[in-house]
Amino acid sequence: MKFNTKTIHGGQEHDKAYGAVMHPIYQTTTYAQTTPGGHKGFEYSRTHNPTRAALEKSFASLEQGKFGLAFGSGLAAIDAVMKLLKSGDEVISTNDLYGGTYRLFTKIYEDFGVKFHFIGMENADRIEDFVNENTKLIWVETPTNPMLNIIDIKMAAGIAKKHSILLGVDNTFATPYLQQPLTLGADIVMHSATKYLGGHSDVIMGALVVKDEELAERLYFIQNASGAICGPQDSFLMLRGIKTLHVRMQRHCENGKAIAHYLNNHPKIEKVYWPGFESHANHEIAKSQMSDFGGMISFVTKGNDYQQAIKIVENLKLFTLAESLGGVESLSGHPASMTHASIPKEEREKTGVVDSLIRLSIGIEDVDDLIEDLKQSIG
Repeated sequence: MKFNTKTIHGGQEHDKAYGAVMHPIYQTTTYAQTTPGGHKGFEYSRTHNPTRAALEKSFASLEQGKFGLAFGSGLAAIDAVMKLLKSGDEVISTNDLYGGTYRLFTKIYEDFGVKFHFIGMENADRIEDFVNENTKLIWVETPTNPMLNIIDIKMAAGIAKKHSILLGVDNTFATPYLQQPLTLGADIVMHSATKYLGGHSDVIMGALVVKDEELAERLYFIQNASGAICGPQDSFLMLRGIKTLHVRMQRHCENGKAIAHYLNNHPKIEKVYWPGFESHANHEIAKSQMSDFGGMISFVTKGNDYQQAIKIVENLKLFTLAESLGGVESLSGHPASMTHASIPKEEREKTGVVDSLIRLSIGIEDVDDLIEDLKQSIG
């Protein structure tokens, strides 16, 4: 089954009770049993729910995995991965990553005795320099948030396998439409499904997908024991959003390409970060592991003027100034004061997240209207 068909049919079946084409919302906490322990596969909705189960099958299908897990948010999904670790374990992580992930790592799990090494992974062979007997996880974002750096998943997977370390990949920016890390050797794929998978800015959710059954069982246990699950209504909304993922991503990519080139040729723009440019440091790796380059773009104006950056995002009319990304509507953001504010300034700036950086999530509106909006705002 090809990807465009999987978004609609992958892992899905018609409702057995009445043949409903859309999977029903099982808005229930508990299920009748004929005898203690005698049930039809569901006993309590924290553990299993039919609507969530259908969604988890869809997640697994999209990512070429065998087991999918749905959580109440992307951070809840990452938190479940971190619970595979114990005090004294070490994690090698991308240094350019979502601020909420950085906060979870440094403000929660460092206090539990987990040690983190935040490194630039643009040259993925650097990872091996930080591997030791305590290393249990390599955590990768690619493309990274918000600098759009590209990390070689195959190379990272080779290092992980060599040292019997888990490799987790945050695939939120690329989505399985553009990139499937499990096929490149990753052990765990994570999504903030809130973003492109849902696609309509109306549901918060996280996802994990794995191939290994033993790893899946450990994660299912954590999911149930910790309880950070999503509800049936949210599961239904996510299933609905996924059905148009392929057509949305095609337009996100088309619009993103046009706007990246527009900004790159603008006399007031100093630098545009987008992996589709041949000048991008890891453009060839992006071409090899992605089918297109996505709808996320970051840029700075000439002079790296903070006030100018604020003025631009405030003056945009079609691009809404807001947190998040990946919805059908275009969004703008100022990472230093919004999505990455939890990262200390000196750490942010080491990765390029300067106070003048603007991040755009390119929606599926008419691209000419989006360019006109940027033109009137930048001047």
